[in-house]
Amino acid sequence: MTTKIEALDKLQMKNDLADIRSGDTVRVHQKISASVSSKTGKQGTDRIQTFEGLVIARKHGKGISSTITVRKIVAGVGVEKIFPIHSPIIEKIEIAKRGKTRRAKLYYLREAKGRKARLKKKEIKESRRDSVETAEITEKAGEEETGKENEIT
Repeated sequence: MTTKIEALDKLQMKNDLADIRSGDTVRVHQKISASVSSKTGKQGTDRIQTFEGLVIARKHGKGISSTITVRKIVAGVGVEKIFPIHSPIIEKIEIAKRGKTRRAKLYYLREAKGRKARLKKKEIKESRRDSVETAEITEKAGEEETGKENEIT
């Protein structure tokens, strides 16, 4: 039997999130609301601001309180932001690249400079069926090329 708190948490959790891990380069689209102007009295409008950087940590599991720490370099200065994943302020999170890591927390990147601050690119595995179809296409292309060579000689 679930409690009322668990039921409320389940309602507010986002279901369409990708699997975000440390080492991913992500684009976080965040709603920013402009405040009400006291002179004009106009209501503020919402706009979307993106923050692109490297995920150096994911904390608090997969529940409603889970967060990611995203780091980027702006004008030579490291900037880190902590985003609650399931917050209604977060519009969407896109994964731009995957990095190959062997650690869950990448805090060592704070002190790393130059080449040591880079992560290796991780190959995203395709489904087996797609790779078989790709292999068949390349084999057919190879057969066509060899057939043309035989005709010429």
